[in-house]
Amino acid sequence: MRLVESAEQAVENIASDELIWCHSMAATPTRLLDALARHAMARSNITLMQLHLEHADAVTVPELDGHLMHRCFFAGKQTRELINQGRADYVPFFLSELPKLFRRREQKVDTVLVQVSPPDGHGNCSLGISVEATAAACEVAGRIIAHINPRMPRTHGDGFINVRNIHTAFELEEPLLQTPERQTGPAEDRIGEHVASLVEDGACLQMGIGAIPDAALRCLGDRQHLGIHTEMFSGGVLPLIESGVIDNSLKHIARGRTVTSFALGDESLYNFVHDNPEVVFLDVEFVNNPTVIAKNPRVTSINSALQIDLSGQVCADSIGHRIYSGVGGQVDFVIGATYSEHGKSIIALPSTARDGKATRLVAALASGAGVVTTRAQVDYVVTEYGIAKLRGRSLRERASDLIAISHPSFREELAREARDTLKLRL
Repeated sequence: MRLVESAEQAVENIASDELIWCHSMAATPTRLLDALARHAMARSNITLMQLHLEHADAVTVPELDGHLMHRCFFAGKQTRELINQGRADYVPFFLSELPKLFRRREQKVDTVLVQVSPPDGHGNCSLGISVEATAAACEVAGRIIAHINPRMPRTHGDGFINVRNIHTAFELEEPLLQTPERQTGPAEDRIGEHVASLVEDGACLQMGIGAIPDAALRCLGDRQHLGIHTEMFSGGVLPLIESGVIDNSLKHIARGRTVTSFALGDESLYNFVHDNPEVVFLDVEFVNNPTVIAKNPRVTSINSALQIDLSGQVCADSIGHRIYSGVGGQVDFVIGATYSEHGKSIIALPSTARDGKATRLVAALASGAGVVTTRAQVDYVVTEYGIAKLRGRSLRERASDLIAISHPSFREELAREARDTLKLRL
């Protein structure tokens, strides 16, 4: 490993036409990205591949057009507009399949940018709070460039990289990116209560980050023997772990341990996962593999959506033609939950958007909207107005049940569209 004094020196050998993978989420190496943005101005046609970058403004400025292009497997705040302006590429992809893309050499990776913990006595650095597809990218890359940050937790699992495999590194201690706890409103609280009512004792949970998952978790204090097998988690699970509600005792995969691929939260969460053998950060090819997920009993997946039509089609990555997020791991866990013994999958969303001016439950998805989860895969849909169980239901029955949990202001219009346009006898 070549140790240099600055991020600028670390990236100085990156050449034109390189394909770069960047460590994502809260582990985003912002110092390296800032340096890359300056370095790329003297280069051309660099491709920066990523899942979801945080605080990556430096590499999204218009001045970098022609010098650096984004290839996004998930759209985030910084890259969303680039994609919709045609200045970045979006690749729809199941998260579980992304590591295979690298390992099978279907997607070349020249360089990986990572943020890691300092090496231990054996020379092993940790990818810390975000393993996802970065571990796989590191396996196949020609070069690994690292920001060694003493604040990065040393986590257990698949995220170790030995210094002999790191080409260039610089060390700088600075706080990790944090996401404060989201405040919930009355709608999110009611959705959380409905979701929690579907969670049984012994359930193995998958949930994302945000107001609705946190609201649901706050309602689970009286459950027993819950487990966690999820692509990501936040600080909302900590009270349940500390109280013993989550003990992972009934899981078949990694019994007794919380399984994740990345975490995003505040310092208390990062302190909790540091050197904690009860939490394992594993390659997302394993974590999100539906056949692995299904081995756990009572898998209960909790995901969200942007729109759902009255037949049950779920749009979760776009608003019409405009890309908003990504396919991610929703389908991975919907399938895993379906084949889990006594498993169930839940799509939870507020009934309206745009401050109540638009319904999220619609007769037909917006033109150009992408279907992430098909209507044949949907189990439960939850809004603040209740629960609709779609599994095994006809189109007519689905429409009726979904209208019943839509916002009251839109129910008459939805019922009319179901009768007149969809020709359903409600």
